[in-house]
Amino acid sequence: MFIDYVEIDVKAGDGGHGCLSFRREKYIPKGGPDGGDGGHGGNIIFRAESSLTTLLDFRYKKKYRAENGNPGQGSLKTGKSGDDTVIKVPVGTIVKNIESGNIIADLDQDGKTALIARGGKGGRGNNHFKTATNQTPRKVGPGRPGEEFRLALELKLLADVGLVGLPNAGKSTMLSRLSEARPKIADYPFTTLVPNLGIVKLREFKSFVMADIPGIIAGASEGKGLGIQFLKHIQRTRVILYLIDITDNDISATLSTLRNELGDFDRSLVTRPSLIVINKIDLFEKSEIESILKEFKEDYILFSGVSGEGRQELLNRIENELDRQKEMETA
Repeated sequence: MFIDYVEIDVKAGDGGHGCLSFRREKYIPKGGPDGGDGGHGGNIIFRAESSLTTLLDFRYKKKYRAENGNPGQGSLKTGKSGDDTVIKVPVGTIVKNIESGNIIADLDQDGKTALIARGGKGGRGNNHFKTATNQTPRKVGPGRPGEEFRLALELKLLADVGLVGLPNAGKSTMLSRLSEARPKIADYPFTTLVPNLGIVKLREFKSFVMADIPGIIAGASEGKGLGIQFLKHIQRTRVILYLIDITDNDISATLSTLRNELGDFDRSLVTRPSLIVINKIDLFEKSEIESILKEFKEDYILFSGVSGEGRQELLNRIENELDRQKEMETA
């Protein structure tokens, strides 16, 4: 099951209390204070793991706590600090503080870590409170409480190319044709109910990741259909690929609908580099295709997910666009 949003509670460990103790040895009946400090509480740390693809585990466990620090001991012994709790999440997970709404961490790289809740400091032993006028202090410092938060974990898939289209436009078929991914494919709307990722190989040692999200309909940015639940997965893509069925009654209007819905959800998506692909050209002869598209003035690529026609041109265009962006980023 694909889960991309959960809410959990985390609590870092409390610090251990300082120790009240006095040195007592043979021939030294009235030794000075020797109470050690308490250990620090464990931290809550998040780590991105590429082996994980969903937040499903967090549906069954909602509370996470790090270990408390141990109290100090005599002979100036510091208590053992509590162990950290490391929480593994999929790459692309955003950690938000629900109360403030602030983003605490964006774990967008494999192995990236973030300290989310800091453990409390250990209290000071009575040795620290000795003064010239008070040689036998009976005061100790309490351990500080660890930080605790209610968090929202939101997963945004990381992909180079994001497929956007109406339900049944052929996105899943395209993904299966270009990559080794095998999403569910059927001839009815909303076959895709969860995002799918596929690695598309261009040549040896060069590839890119393509994401297929459920179909977008008018009003998706306002919650209609399945769109708003998955539009966020397009936000990280470098190139948006608008896929339109050639049998669509009004191709220009469909493209406007798709662009408008993305723009209403996130204005930056409107200016994101994009390509337009006209799919299912295997249904018509070349002359018929030219007639259908004669009024469509946008730059487009012809493609058939069934026959694979147009595959190489599409891959070349995607590669060129990705290379162009990388050059701009390194310039």
